[in-house]
Amino acid sequence: MERIKIKYFTDRIDKLFCVGGKSDWIDLRAAEDVVMKKGEYRLISLGVAMELPEGYEAHVVPRSSTFKNFGVIQANSMGIIDNSYCGDGDVWYFPAIAVRDTEIHVNDRICQFRIVKNQPVVRFDEVTFLDGNDRGGFGSTGMS
Repeated sequence: MERIKIKYFTDRIDKLFCVGGKSDWIDLRAAEDVVMKKGEYRLISLGVAMELPEGYEAHVVPRSSTFKNFGVIQANSMGIIDNSYCGDGDVWYFPAIAVRDTEIHVNDRICQFRIVKNQPVVRFDEVTFLDGNDRGGFGSTGMS
């Protein structure tokens, strides 16, 4: 089991925990009350900083209910936090764009993350042909 040092910047959010057997994604919560107008961009504090193990990074994405509940989308689609982002002041944020007027309250679950091993070093070997079968190209899966 990997151990991760975490610093909380507020006592107003629930402590992080893993939901055993259900999912390996961990919910993150708004650490501040936020009022946003349609079209507004805002970095929402998640109230935590972490010291990830060497060779790992965190992938931060919205929860499946974030858009429905709050009418926001993540500005960069997915956030990557590498293990060099580990200082005392390296607070995690959720970059949100509001598609409608909305309010998010302290402790609302707005995104989730998982810890992933860094990609191994790869080398690209240029070829004229690939050995696999064609599947129809990008976006063709499930087409009749």
